[in-house]
Amino acid sequence: MADVFRTSDGVGLRLVESGPADAPVTVLFLHGWTSALDVWDHVVAALGPRVRTLRFDHRGHGSSEPAPAGGATLARLAADAAEVIAARVPTGGLVLVGHSMGGMTLMALAEGHPEVAKRASAVVFVSTSSGRMREVTFGLPRPLVRFATRRSVRSSSGGSAASGASAASGGGSVRTGGRKRRVRVKLPPPVRRVGSLAVVRWLVFGTRFRMVDVRATADHAAAVHPKTAAALGRDIGEHDRATALANFEHADVRVLVGELDRLTPLSHARAIAEAAPHAEFVLFPGAGHMLPYERVRELAAHITRAAATVKSAPTSYPQSPEPIHIPDETTPARPTRR
Repeated sequence: MADVFRTSDGVGLRLVESGPADAPVTVLFLHGWTSALDVWDHVVAALGPRVRTLRFDHRGHGSSEPAPAGGATLARLAADAAEVIAARVPTGGLVLVGHSMGGMTLMALAEGHPEVAKRASAVVFVSTSSGRMREVTFGLPRPLVRFATRRSVRSSSGGSAASGASAASGGGSVRTGGRKRRVRVKLPPPVRRVGSLAVVRWLVFGTRFRMVDVRATADHAAAVHPKTAAALGRDIGEHDRATALANFEHADVRVLVGELDRLTPLSHARAIAEAAPHAEFVLFPGAGHMLPYERVRELAAHITRAAATVKSAPTSYPQSPEPIHIPDETTPARPTRR
């Protein structure tokens, strides 16, 4: 059931609730930057009908409204989550699940709303980071990343590197009559689409992927509100909340990461596991950044087991979810615990 949740600063968030309203445990899912609540569709289905779940599109994402000026920060996303919890989960067991920026939002929740964080009996961090995001090189040599960043900055400010952006979209410069002039070649939409999907697939997926998920990831990114996403991207660069993880010391904490994650690399997941008291670290060989798509069954199993640890959960809670059929997906490898 989908409806609109209105935040204290007036932003309408698309919110989807499923499962029995009187369930003893509610699982709150938070998606990542330039994503949408739909990224959790397969995982929610795998949890089964007995689990109550809540999901919402972050401000400026999916079908939610954009943030007002100054309202696109991780701290504000955490306030949104706190308000949703207060309104929709005032009592009962609570499990928090955050992917990428969603995991960072959970850390901001622990920092700014410790009383809410202490309600969570379990927290599942999926492909996320506690800080140092400006150091991420996406698996590329650091000098190349610095060079590309400088060109991007100059291009965005109207400098001479603007031709780089033109070339990326099918343009370049030619010299005629001793003068250099820019020529822009407009690529057909299907060609641009294929190029975009190739980048998305390389950047956020591992060795096994479905093109339908690659396309969904690209579509989610294309649907964001530009100013809200840009402001959140800048704030993610300033994110540093390892110390806030201590506010989850009472909870069952799980840190999940793909071996080939380029956006929030393995070292970032290890840092979370080291900072979070009693955390379980789980590595998925061959997986990339999009575990909600790449490792549906395993992710659902960890969430189900986390829900089973909630004191108010029924003892008959299944220890692993019923398998969900996902076409063209091979049997997943077992995660490695370290």
